[in-house]
Amino acid sequence: MQFDQDLQSIQEMRDAVKRAKEAQLTYMSYSQEQVDEIVKRVAQAAYSKSLELAQMAVEETGMGIVEHKKIKNEVGSMAVFESIKDEKTVGIILEDRVKKITEVAYPYGVVAGIIPTTNPTSTAIFKALISLKTRNAIVVSPHPRAVKCTVEALKICQDAAVQAGAPDGLIGWISKPSMAASNELMKHRDVNVILATGGGALVRAAYSSGKPAYGVGPGNVPCYIEKSANVSKAVSMIVDSKSFDNGTICATEQALVVDRNIQQMVIRELKNNGAYMLNAKEKALVEKVITLTHGHLNPAIVGQTAIKIAEMAGVHVPAETRVLIAEESRVGKDVPFSIEKLSPVFALYTAEHYQEAKEYCLKLLNLGGRGHSLSLHTNDDAVAKEFVLEMPVSRLMVNTLSSIGAVGATTGLMPSLTLGCGSFGGNITSDNVTARHLINIKRMAYGIKEVSIPKPSASTKKSAGDKQDIEHIVDQVLKQVAPKGEVDAKVIAEMVNQVIQKYKNN
Repeated sequence: MQFDQDLQSIQEMRDAVKRAKEAQLTYMSYSQEQVDEIVKRVAQAAYSKSLELAQMAVEETGMGIVEHKKIKNEVGSMAVFESIKDEKTVGIILEDRVKKITEVAYPYGVVAGIIPTTNPTSTAIFKALISLKTRNAIVVSPHPRAVKCTVEALKICQDAAVQAGAPDGLIGWISKPSMAASNELMKHRDVNVILATGGGALVRAAYSSGKPAYGVGPGNVPCYIEKSANVSKAVSMIVDSKSFDNGTICATEQALVVDRNIQQMVIRELKNNGAYMLNAKEKALVEKVITLTHGHLNPAIVGQTAIKIAEMAGVHVPAETRVLIAEESRVGKDVPFSIEKLSPVFALYTAEHYQEAKEYCLKLLNLGGRGHSLSLHTNDDAVAKEFVLEMPVSRLMVNTLSSIGAVGATTGLMPSLTLGCGSFGGNITSDNVTARHLINIKRMAYGIKEVSIPKPSASTKKSAGDKQDIEHIVDQVLKQVAPKGEVDAKVIAEMVNQVIQKYKNN
């Protein structure tokens, strides 16, 4: 019964959190050197299994390409390690002798990690590493369609960590995941922070859990090929990026926007790089496969090849086809080619002028990718600066593959499998999430400025004196009029106060 499955899942989650909390309390006493050695050994172990984990992920989920998932596993392990290995995350991390401020790092405690089906092993490795680096424990809820490969990745990390001296239980997981268990994990009293990567509903649940949360929104990445771009080079990178792991990275280009005067050149280069241009009839058939209901992506096409998607739609394409492209002019939830597709399927928008190109990009972002990413190919630095100033995105990739550039593989951005969308996308951060997001910092500050506290003014003294005068007069009146205390003191006080007010007014 499903009910029994939920109960088992919830109990397994509770047991994992209990073990993680106990292990984390022990881990708190570890030095920076001990932590760094554990993180290094875990990264190396995961890296060495990159291919096997990639094969497991493709076999279990039916999504993506083994060789590409291997690269993502390598980024999630050693590239992430190289980016965080020198960061101080234990004890005193900064001493400012001029300002006399000392900063001390301390962990959150237990991290709840939610893992997507599109990047199951690489994201699991990445979240385990940044948790270990910051002396946190982590309990992971895998996607139900990617349980085996996610748990295997976590076991590799856990075994390597224990062999390097980490307490057992520091990395935990739910082997029978359910939505009920995921929701309760995020609300568990012993969970201190959430790292949520997944669909919009899951991210909203993370932010409404009452816990600190790093949730990341969807990406509907526009890719603008501006007239000054090197079209041949740009198109080659775009097709490579769009077909990388069959489009499962959220930063992958979703729609092309091109200037009218280079449109034909772009189309020619797209065809030269394995793109298939759908005619009007074929476009209509593919639209029915992209969305089965209004505005909702058909999960069956996610991570599939262009050829398979074409077959699903009843469209015959050449064997060398890498991406499917249809010309489009509208943007909206009722326009299947304009939404985030997580597959090698493109919309192609032709802009009559620069301003219209910007408008297309903005409409696409507003449809479902605000705050995430935008891809730009141009040789005009002024255009790039204008885009980064005006577009509501957290990262702008220029003249590179957007999919892997956003995660730090081809750019100087921080290697990460969790890309924040900032306030544009309703997220708490616009950063590529990494170890620094999983530590708190307490500060010790010495006094460095002399301050002269002003004495009370004459009016303040007079006010205080008036109060004392009233109390003294009331006391004297009571002693003379009613030595035994029969008279109401409040009445006398009010009478005296009225007399004093009249005296002041005169």
